[in-house]
Amino acid sequence: MPNPRDSCGNVDNAWTSKLSFFVVNTINFLFFVYYRALIFPLLIREGKPTPFFTFVLALLFCAFNGYLQGRSLTTYATYPPGWLGGSRFITGFLGWLIGMAINIHSDHILRNLRKPGETGYKIPRGGMFEYVSGANFFGEILEWFGFALACCTIESFAFALCTLFILSSRARQHHKWYLEKFEDYPKDRKIVIPFLY
Repeated sequence: MPNPRDSCGNVDNAWTSKLSFFVVNTINFLFFVYYRALIFPLLIREGKPTPFFTFVLALLFCAFNGYLQGRSLTTYATYPPGWLGGSRFITGFLGWLIGMAINIHSDHILRNLRKPGETGYKIPRGGMFEYVSGANFFGEILEWFGFALACCTIESFAFALCTLFILSSRARQHHKWYLEKFEDYPKDRKIVIPFLY
């Protein structure tokens, strides 16, 4: 009988490696969900209400994706000993961490564009907003491509691609709106990927 292979084609001999990996990536995933579902809504100032249908679709997507990621990591993905110290995992983890920091910082900038009692729209400035219109979207895209690299599973890569396509589309709409709304909007700002798109 041949040796079992991990998600990246390497021979797998260590159950403890899988457990350690699962714990680290589950913490990453749950930290993002905790921030996005519990912390972020408490930080938002009064604004437009979210349509119920949009809320339900987002809830269903998150539930399905959470199940898919959890199932793939607990049932199908296997990793060789030393995976947590390898370059793919470390690069992916750093991508996830940097993306999360960009996402949180960009959300902070957006939340604080207006002072209490002010109305109207303003151009976001600072952080990654100096390079792209959708800095918060860029951070989230980077997060999930980092997660995909660290996990090295089809499911995590599929989620990263979905995130890229959905958030790039939203960033393009925001970018177009900014260009139409503000005559002084920086013309050299890209849409969502710094220096490229």
